Amino acid sequence: MMNHPESLLVIVPALAAVFLFVLGRRGRGAVVSAAVLLVAVAAGLVLFRVVSGVGAYDHDLGAWGAPLGIVWRIDGLACVMILLNTLVGGAVCVYGLAYFGGHGSEEEGSDEQRNGHEAQYFWPLWMMLWASLYALFLSYDVFNWYVTLELSGLSAVALITLAGTSGALRAAMRYLLLALCASLFYLAGVGILYAAYGVLDVESLRQAVASDGHCLFALAFMATGLCVKAALFPLHFWLSPAHSSAPSPVSAALSALVVKGSFYILLRLMTDLFPRALTVELALVLGLLGGAAILWGAFHAMRQQRLKLVVAYSTVSQLGYLFVMFALMAEGSRIGGDWAGRAWAGGVYHALSHGLAKASLFLGAGIVIHSMGDDKMDSLKGLGDRMPMTVTGMALACVSLMGVPPGAGFFGKWLMLTVAVETGRWGWAAVLVAGGLGAVGYLLRIFRRFMSDEEPKDFKPPPRGMEWMVIVLGAASIGFGLSSLPLFSILSRGAPAELGLYVGGALP
Repeated sequence: MMNHPESLLVIVPALAAVFLFVLGRRGRGAVVSAAVLLVAVAAGLVLFRVVSGVGAYDHDLGAWGAPLGIVWRIDGLACVMILLNTLVGGAVCVYGLAYFGGHGSEEEGSDEQRNGHEAQYFWPLWMMLWASLYALFLSYDVFNWYVTLELSGLSAVALITLAGTSGALRAAMRYLLLALCASLFYLAGVGILYAAYGVLDVESLRQAVASDGHCLFALAFMATGLCVKAALFPLHFWLSPAHSSAPSPVSAALSALVVKGSFYILLRLMTDLFPRALTVELALVLGLLGGAAILWGAFHAMRQQRLKLVVAYSTVSQLGYLFVMFALMAEGSRIGGDWAGRAWAGGVYHALSHGLAKASLFLGAGIVIHSMGDDKMDSLKGLGDRMPMTVTGMALACVSLMGVPPGAGFFGKWLMLTVAVETGRWGWAAVLVAGGLGAVGYLLRIFRRFMSDEEPKDFKPPPRGMEWMVIVLGAASIGFGLSSLPLFSILSRGAPAELGLYVGGALP
């Protein structure tokens, strides 16, 4: 285990899920705390090994190598996603102990979740989701990406239903049906690749893949399925109902982590597997859809009258940047130099900053519901004085989402903007700037109400444990903006040669 600490990232949450299901309320706090501690130590060991030790490396599960065995790839990109999963997942665990009642006391739960069975089923489902996300970010095999996508998707659907409302059940059913259809598209692409080349691990496929019809069909099927799961416009209509109807810890995990899984796989396919000649046109299509998502999501976020719906539509908008990145990578490759690497680094940086900031906002929304009984925008008035910790943490997260210094969101968006300007694609630059201005508009709607002089009615003080997690994630989104060099040090490990020029050049 010490030689391969990445194994603990999957084993610990999976075992915790079993224990939490069997034990129920007994020992829940101890099991969750132990899981968070062990996962944090394992993630730290993985990051240390990649940055200061062996660099990027492969792990053959059970000592069975490809093509018969399952291969995990631990490089800089995987480490960044592991870091995001650890920070957000750990915060969700600590928040959940207070939100649901860490020791089985229903009195400690929020007004949004009163029934004991919700806490009973949340923990095993959440731990299974956490384990499957780690397995997804570690996998380097197109079929095992399918398996981990299914595990995470089914866990997410079950978690959404815990809210118990008719809206949550409808949203979960819609999510389930679309996720299953998307999985069939992705699996069809996997089948085409296997029928053509007889291997499934990415390294072997990369050596076998050529610019032929098999690749084009496989890429089209797989990209379609992943875009549905990532809620890319116009396939985003399941996201807002699902994220806004779920319990707040679940909403944070869905927005910050689950949709990132599909994006991560698509990024791997585009940069590690398929030749660039096959991905140029797809990159342009993804960029156009991403640009539309930025504007569409921002427009609808400014019209919502519930806090969680504002944050949910913000997710639609902010995810658009991740797909505009593909078009900018293609443009950067066209002119040469390190511009493709800048776009790639900017997109990955934005994925990290968005995950931290959006998790902070959804957890903050859960505190508002706990304290006020609902998340209507008018219920936010005057809360700035009554819960300054929560509002401060959400403010830090909003700085990052707006893309202004010193938030980490500024750094990622600035890198992509410089590529758009350098390549002369002013349309992309205009979309990026318009998205930032839109974020300022819908996020200031929230804080204009927080700073109101009105006295909130029927206010219930929130647990400190919940408030601290909002602060921690918001501060982390600022911290990565104040210092980008450590993240570039991680990203440079194992980066594709054509994309690693910028991140490698940024190191001392």
